[in-house]
Amino acid sequence: MAKLLVPLVMLGAVAGSHRCPPRCLCPAAAPNPTLLCARTGLLAVPPTLDRAAVELRLADNFIGAVGRADFANMSSLVHLTLSRNGLRRLAPGAFADLRALRALHLDGNRLPALSGAQLRGLASLRHLILANNQLAAIEPAAFAAFAATVEDLDLSHNNLPALPWEAVAGMASLATLTLDHNLLERVPAGAVARLPRLARLDLTANRLRALPPVPGPPGPSLAAGGNPLHCNCELLWLRRLARPGRLESCASPPPLAGRLLWAVPEEELACRAPAIAGAAADPAAVLEGQPLRLGCAAAGDPPPALHWLGPDGRLVQNGSRRAVRPDGSLELRVATLRDHGAFTCVASNAAGEAAARVQVAVLPLPVPRGDGDGDAETGPGPSDMARAGGNESRAAGERRIVAAELTASSARIRWLPQRHVPGIRMFQIQYNSSLDDSLVYRLLPPSSRSFVLRDLAAGREYDLCVSALYAEGATALPTARALGCVRFATAGASPGCAALPRPHFLGGTVIIVIGAAIAASVLVFILILTARYKAAAARRPPAAVASVCSQTNGTHRPPEPEPPPPSPPLPALPPVLPPPAPMGAAGVGARGLFPSHSYPRRARTRRHGSLPRLDLPEAAPALRPSFGSTHWMLESTV
Repeated sequence: MAKLLVPLVMLGAVAGSHRCPPRCLCPAAAPNPTLLCARTGLLAVPPTLDRAAVELRLADNFIGAVGRADFANMSSLVHLTLSRNGLRRLAPGAFADLRALRALHLDGNRLPALSGAQLRGLASLRHLILANNQLAAIEPAAFAAFAATVEDLDLSHNNLPALPWEAVAGMASLATLTLDHNLLERVPAGAVARLPRLARLDLTANRLRALPPVPGPPGPSLAAGGNPLHCNCELLWLRRLARPGRLESCASPPPLAGRLLWAVPEEELACRAPAIAGAAADPAAVLEGQPLRLGCAAAGDPPPALHWLGPDGRLVQNGSRRAVRPDGSLELRVATLRDHGAFTCVASNAAGEAAARVQVAVLPLPVPRGDGDGDAETGPGPSDMARAGGNESRAAGERRIVAAELTASSARIRWLPQRHVPGIRMFQIQYNSSLDDSLVYRLLPPSSRSFVLRDLAAGREYDLCVSALYAEGATALPTARALGCVRFATAGASPGCAALPRPHFLGGTVIIVIGAAIAASVLVFILILTARYKAAAARRPPAAVASVCSQTNGTHRPPEPEPPPPSPPLPALPPVLPPPAPMGAAGVGARGLFPSHSYPRRARTRRHGSLPRLDLPEAAPALRPSFGSTHWMLESTV
């Protein structure tokens, strides 16, 4: 019997360790644990999967989402198929435990995008099939986990307008890249050349108008049919690889539209050198610190790329002050004197290049210089503030610039009308503090005669100059004429304001004072109550003895006098008992002595007498018995 039970126990243990989910097939003849759950109508990943399985097939089901725990601890799984499930969501880290997985099939689903966390942990993946989904975006980090191991990447039949080419170019082991039937419009130059092991590249049915050269020979097998290719000299490399039967065709230029590329002679695949139609600055001249835009228009086949060279001959790079727009125009956000000169627009394509010069005039900000008369013209050079005021050499009646209404933080600047200067466009005010080297500029309309400076520092000296900007002669270039300068000082800070304590210090002091006043008031009130209580206690008379109302007959008796001192003890006499009362006269037994409505009552603390003593002779003086506060007595309510 024992020999029979041992095999049964071992068989049960094996069956328990390799459980087969319902509706699934688990072939016992397979060399490794295999779960075949395809076409079983599953709505979710079975929770009773064998975690030691090597192959798992879940294709052609209705699994809409994969959670984080669905494939947890399946570190031995090598092949996973989730094709044609209508899968819409992959939880972050859904495959994090599949470190040994080599093939992942996710084709025929409805995945909208891929993020880096969804494919995390697939360190051994070699085949990733994502065809026939709805992918519209892929993050560059999505391929980071298996960039060094993947050999086959299928992204066909999706909605991808672009691809993270930098991430793809880092796949050193990639042999097959399938990108057909997408919306790709561009393949960066050099992206394919950085894939040394690439053997097959499929770019069929995209929106590509140009293709960068692929390395070779021997190079990867390329399929690029179904793209609207622009056939010119840039596709000569593809024409030389073409042979009858290939499907690459031309969509432009019009003479070659609709023709197969392999049937077009090489001499017809021509390019046209670029020609610059126009280049200009808008505006042609600016003051230092103002913005400026340089435009350049060029035509060619293929469309030329535009770049700019500065007045120093160096290539202009994008930065905080300069920026090259996608249309090729150059924007100078802040013009400086170093931008004064000629910029060069260079247009280049495969057929050659062309250049055009654009003259830029950057005028320095007008700053009065000279011997202090205030009328000296400003020449080119850096904008430095003149320290000497132009009004100091003139009489008070001839001063052109006046600083009035001076306060600690403001001043009003006035100047005379300039009717003798025609065509004034604006007035410019520039000033700086004697403790600060930075300049402050203000531009005012030509009708202005005064201006109020605000936010000045108290107790400082300022140097201020006013200039008029006008148009001279037939040129449209602005010319500056200095009207004069003035030096003034703002008033000092008010002592009263300076002596005020800080707000938080003042608030704390007020709180402390109020608390101390409240505490003192309470203490005085307590002392007054104590004194009044002691005075009232000293004037209070001794308490009078209250009279006791006898409850035997209900009559009021006056207060008893103090009992006399005790007399000598009397000799003991035999007790005299009253004759027994008849039963009918006063009730039954002892009830004749007390009314029928008697009840026990606690005696008062004051000693009093209410009943005569019955054990004394008649000749003895009548003494009233005394009852203490701890005794009980019977009193009649009658």
